Amino acid sequence: MSALLMAALSAGVGLGVLLVLQGIRGIRILPPVSALFPAGTGSGSAAAWLVGGVLVGLLVLSLTRWIGAGVGAAALVVGLPWFFGGTRMTRREVERTQAIATWTEMIRDNMAGAAGLEQALQSTAAIAPLPIAREVRAFANRLESEPVADALVHLGSSLDHPAADLVVVSLANASRMESRDLGPLLTRLSESIRADVRMRLRIEVGRARIRTSSKIVLGVTMLTMALIYVTSEDLLAVYDTGEGQLWLLAVFGLFIGALWLMNLYARIELPDRFSARRVGSRIDLGERG
Repeated sequence: MSALLMAALSAGVGLGVLLVLQGIRGIRILPPVSALFPAGTGSGSAAAWLVGGVLVGLLVLSLTRWIGAGVGAAALVVGLPWFFGGTRMTRREVERTQAIATWTEMIRDNMAGAAGLEQALQSTAAIAPLPIAREVRAFANRLESEPVADALVHLGSSLDHPAADLVVVSLANASRMESRDLGPLLTRLSESIRADVRMRLRIEVGRARIRTSSKIVLGVTMLTMALIYVTSEDLLAVYDTGEGQLWLLAVFGLFIGALWLMNLYARIELPDRFSARRVGSRIDLGERG
């Protein structure tokens, strides 16, 4: 036990020295707080979850006197947005993808009304779907001072979505070549994007059951641990020792890691981005991870 405890303490001291040295050199090791949370979680929400985790950890520590339980409880609270945020993340992604398809159809319809490409793009700024409205308005503002192709390159970067890349590349090609066949191409793109959304929704129906099961497992496990602590404290006396605390940390680590992997495997992998970028006086097309 003493060897295991000394190894853990030595690792902690080594990590502390490394953080201090890198801090003195001005090199960031730890990610920002918002990077610990799913995309779309604001800095304020991320800080609130982090503070809540610390408070819960301190509360559990004061009740049990177990450092391992306090650390595990804090990590569990901080990880709740990841564990239970899968449905919200999927819904946000689906809404954004549908918005790109709708915006594509708006451009096609405006061009069908005898409007030029640049005019059709500008006219969609005021009626763009809400999930991408901010990016489209910024794009329309750029059109007033930049060539269409350059503004499209910035739009693709701000949307940061594989479906949007296909639309932006098509528009970039049409801006420097004949745009006569752009309407049918945009129609096919919007149909393809909506088909992708339908596929994701069908997959999500099956994965929703897995997420529900994981929530039930987490709730029952936490309730069981609380009941055992309240009614049968003698069964947990083994965790009063230093070795017991290390084993408790290991149990919490395995439990949290399993929940994290379950959420990770439930996410849909997006394809590599296929982006338009300015190279000299022309638009170059290429893949970007």
